[in-house]
Amino acid sequence: MKAYDVILYPIMTEVASRMLEAENKLVFVVSPKATTAEIKRAVEELYEVQVQKVTVSITHKGQKKAFVKLQPDFKASDIAIKLGIL
Repeated sequence: MKAYDVILYPIMTEVASRMLEAENKLVFVVSPKATTAEIKRAVEELYEVQVQKVTVSITHKGQKKAFVKLQPDFKASDIAIKLGIL
């Protein structure tokens, strides 16, 4: 899968903003077919960061959410500003 097919769009809710500040995590809605390895590669390729860990969950609406924790060298808030969600 191509990076643009994996990452659909970022999410910025109240909980996501707390995760962004406290845990250095970004939240994305991703393709239901994407694996954690593909999500990690896509985020690293699109946003030029290094990913420490990717956790996924399926919402009750059937969407797949990816919680992407960045390496300490990179700030999730900088990426959120680039995306225009912060």
